[in-house]
Amino acid sequence: MSRTREKLIEVARQLFAHKGVENTTMNDIAVASKKGRRTLYIYFKNKKGIYHAVIESELNKLHKSLLVVTESAMREDEKLLEFIYARLDAVKEVVTRNGTLRANFFRNIWRVESVRKDFDAIEIQLIKAILDSGVKNGVFEIRDTDVTAELLHYAFKGLEVPYIRGSLIGFAHGKEGSWNAVIELVCKGLLAKELRVEY
Repeated sequence: MSRTREKLIEVARQLFAHKGVENTTMNDIAVASKKGRRTLYIYFKNKKGIYHAVIESELNKLHKSLLVVTESAMREDEKLLEFIYARLDAVKEVVTRNGTLRANFFRNIWRVESVRKDFDAIEIQLIKAILDSGVKNGVFEIRDTDVTAELLHYAFKGLEVPYIRGSLIGFAHGKEGSWNAVIELVCKGLLAKELRVEY
């Protein structure tokens, strides 16, 4: 990605966060980036295109944080728990640091979802990699890691809005408040029988 395109995306993100998507024009982005409208239209056909690029850029940051967890040396059950928290914290940070975009996230979740479609497939593969490794190493007992990865992904997505709003009981108090519930649900349900006694 060229530096000019990166700059346009970052300027657009800041404007969207401050003014809102609807109140930001392509001209605003061109002026704030100190690039002409012609340059802006070389990279993006319209505001919808640059909005999608902003969301994709934020999702790339989320992807990097999840890769760090996925590629860590932790045992797979610990890795899956860390993945849940890293994911929720990263999504919350992205939404809350983007000001007005936060309201847009809640008001127009389907608009965000249309951009997230490709990322969702990537995230499911990351979860599946953890599960496959866990099955191979005798940590998990799972018949179908494809289905389980998809179910876990949608369960994690379902936690996003209440987690961001701070209305998810237990999670509002940090890891300690919810750790036991997560262990019960995830670990005891997926762990091999001989490992369940650890929890």
